[in-house]
Amino acid sequence: MTHIRSHILAAFAIAGIFVTAPAFAQSSACQEGQKILQERQGLIQQVNKLTNGGKNKQIDPRAACAIFTKLVTNGSAGQKWMTDNKDWCQVPDQLVESFAEDHKRSQQFKGQACGAAAKMAEMEKRAKQQAQQGGPAGKMGGGLTGTLSVPKGAL
Repeated sequence: MTHIRSHILAAFAIAGIFVTAPAFAQSSACQEGQKILQERQGLIQQVNKLTNGGKNKQIDPRAACAIFTKLVTNGSAGQKWMTDNKDWCQVPDQLVESFAEDHKRSQQFKGQACGAAAKMAEMEKRAKQQAQQGGPAGKMGGGLTGTLSVPKGAL
């Protein structure tokens, strides 16, 4: 995660150059790139909140999947924008390369998070089915709910 942050900070530092450049020198296409980078910064902040600045070792895979899905969508739009407007908007090669590397890592994290979320949902579904069918979890109680059924009748 820290490696991603360093690339993103570099990207935003370079993006800051766009913000401080004279307005007359920027076309609407260049301003669109700024919007993409600002949206990406907001998504990275959401990831940081989810991980509590890297302090949380365990995160909710469903929340991570949702955020990384948005991050990958943003990254695809950002790469397309950089390819189309690199020369016109004077985007440095270093930014394009670091953005591409960051996008690949985001795709990997998305795959991991969404895979874990899918497994989690499947496990919950199986537990509910077993409880409804009177399977192993149903005879002893809810299992996941923490309830314990006491047999009725004479002991």
